Amino acid sequence: MSAARVDAVAEKVAERELDALLVSGEVNVRWATGFTGTNALAVVGKDVRVFLTDFRYVEQAEEEVDGGFDRRRGERDLLGDVRGALPDRRPLRLGFDDAQVSVRTHARLDEQLGEGIELVAAGGIVEDLRGVKDPEELGLVRTAARISDEALREVLDGGLAGRTEREVARALENAIRDRDAEPSFPSIVAAGPHGALPHAEPRDVAIPEGTLVVVDWGARYHGYCSDCTRTFATGELDGEAGEVYDLVLRAQRAGLEAVRPGPAGKEVDALAREIIVEAGHGDAFGHGLGHGVGLEVHEAPTLSKRGEHRLAAHNVVTVEPGVYLPGRFGVRIEDLAIVTEDGTEVLSSFAKELTVVG
Repeated sequence: MSAARVDAVAEKVAERELDALLVSGEVNVRWATGFTGTNALAVVGKDVRVFLTDFRYVEQAEEEVDGGFDRRRGERDLLGDVRGALPDRRPLRLGFDDAQVSVRTHARLDEQLGEGIELVAAGGIVEDLRGVKDPEELGLVRTAARISDEALREVLDGGLAGRTEREVARALENAIRDRDAEPSFPSIVAAGPHGALPHAEPRDVAIPEGTLVVVDWGARYHGYCSDCTRTFATGELDGEAGEVYDLVLRAQRAGLEAVRPGPAGKEVDALAREIIVEAGHGDAFGHGLGHGVGLEVHEAPTLSKRGEHRLAAHNVVTVEPGVYLPGRFGVRIEDLAIVTEDGTEVLSSFAKELTVVG
C-alpha cells in the first residue's frame, strides 16, 4: 500500500487544523493501510501513524500494513486503545468520521479519551481522497470490468428466453467466481414489467420472448468493483419499447460525453436528465445519473441533482440513465468510466445499440 495515501490523509488533517484523525470503517481502513481484516482502527496525523487491531489479526497486519505505521495489538474493543495511540500533548483535536461513528460509539470514545482531547467531526476526509484513484486502483477496476464483461458474454451464449431470471443471475455470478473474482453486488436480471423496478430481485420466472431484459451486474477483484447495466431484447418489440430504448441511449451518450474534469456532478446529471424530461419521461427517471465506484460499488463522487463535487481526473464513475414504466417495462444503460485528463476511458465493452438475445 502506497505511503502516499497516508501522507495525503495527513495533509488533509492539517488543513482542517486537527492534530490527528481516527480512521474507522473497514473500507476506509483498508484504503489507508492495506489491511483487509474486520477489526482495526488507524490514527493518522502530521507526526503519528498508528495502526490498531486485536490478537486475531496481528500476523495479518504484519503482512498487509505498511506506509510507516506503528502496528499495535489492542483489545477486541479497540476504543480503549485510541488514547495511547495519540501524540502526548494536550489540548489535542482528534477528528473522527461522523458518517462512520454512531452516537453511542462517540459517547464511549469520548469517555475513554478523557480530559484534554476534543473530538471533532471530520467526515469525508478519507472518502474524498478515495474518489481519486491511483494507478494501482485503476488497474484493479479495469480488471474487474473485464472479468464482468467476460462473464456476461459466457452467460449470453446460452440465451435468455426460456431461462428463469434467477437462473441467469446465478450463472452470471458463478461465471464471475470462475474468474477469481466475486460479484460486487447481487446481480439484477429483470424481464418485461419486472424491469420497471430499478432494484428488482431475480425471480424463478421464465424470461419470455419478445420482451426487454435489464441486466445489472459487476465483479469485485482484489477489493475493487465494477458496475454495468445493459438492456437486451429477446425478440421483436413493440414500437414504444424501442423508442424508449433509443431515448435512454441518447441520454446516456450525452451524459458520458459530459464526463470530464471540471463539471459538478449535478451539471452532468442535468444534461442527461433534460433529454429524458423533454421526451415526457422525466417522472420515470427517479434516480441519479451515476456514482463513484472503487472499494465500494457506490462511493464519491455522485452524479445526481445533489452532486456538488466537481469531477477530477482519475475519478471512476458510472453513467446510467433509465426510464421505468410500471407494469410495462424498464430500460437502463450503464457504463463504467475513468475520468481522464481531457475526457473519459469507458471500461464497459458491451455494445449499447439494442441487442437481441434469443
